[in-house]
Amino acid sequence: MVQENDHDLIREAEATRVQILSEALPYIQQFAGRTVVVKYGGAAMKDSNLKDKVIRDVVFLSCVGVRPVVVHGGGPEINSWLDKLGIEPQFKDGLRVTDAPTMDVVEMVLVGRVNKELVSLINQAGGLAVGLCGKDGNLIKARPEGRKGIGFVGEVSSVDIKLVDSLVKSGYIPVVSSVSADESGQAYNINADTVAGEIAAALGAEKLILLTDTPGILEDYQDLSTLMAKLDIQQARGLIASGVVAGGMIPKVNCCVRSLAQGVRAAHIIDGRIPHALLLEIFTKKGIGSMIVASEFTT
Repeated sequence: MVQENDHDLIREAEATRVQILSEALPYIQQFAGRTVVVKYGGAAMKDSNLKDKVIRDVVFLSCVGVRPVVVHGGGPEINSWLDKLGIEPQFKDGLRVTDAPTMDVVEMVLVGRVNKELVSLINQAGGLAVGLCGKDGNLIKARPEGRKGIGFVGEVSSVDIKLVDSLVKSGYIPVVSSVSADESGQAYNINADTVAGEIAAALGAEKLILLTDTPGILEDYQDLSTLMAKLDIQQARGLIASGVVAGGMIPKVNCCVRSLAQGVRAAHIIDGRIPHALLLEIFTKKGIGSMIVASEFTT
């Protein structure tokens, strides 16, 4: 038998749910029809429980009229397959040394396994996903990164967004792996953050969101209370120059700054270890990570 206080708890839970939906409404209205590019990686990719929530968030975005594009890497899975094949993973200056045998594995894992798993999961959750890599429709043309001794590590030379734009406008969710090719057809492994930033810029996206294993940009990396919820390009560059932003965060912040300089309205670095991080950042007033905008006057 249901007690009176149980009724109160049920009513309270329902009221909270309605309040959350009500708070989300203006954001849903604001971002309906807008493109959001999500770079998916880190713990949210390795933890099956977190993965399920990211997939549901992406489908939710699509269902309420937002146009998500997912860009992914897959470092841990690449390492796992290199190990199975007896190839020793090597890194130089934080970049994976990608010789010809490693490049074959990278392409097999990212394009053949990780990409299709994400497509399948999104479709199972009620979305309409289509898997792509940089080679499809000449989406991304690559060029060598340039440093010696790193093999087939590439940079984005050019972006042809027609295929992705067509899919997005038709209600599909493009899922893009960060493998591409140069003019001669040679495959290259490109940093997924970079690919996400360049695709967001080419699409004129409303938002670029990087799912990371950090809370965002911290003034003191040991103190979570120093999270910077909002900053502009000038502040972001200053934090790099002063050393507040350091290590692996530098390329992520630079990626955000580049995309903003090319017309993306806001770039977010958020903690993918938090369940439903995407929805919390987009559809709540406080958000959960760091949002970088072009200037302090931009809302």
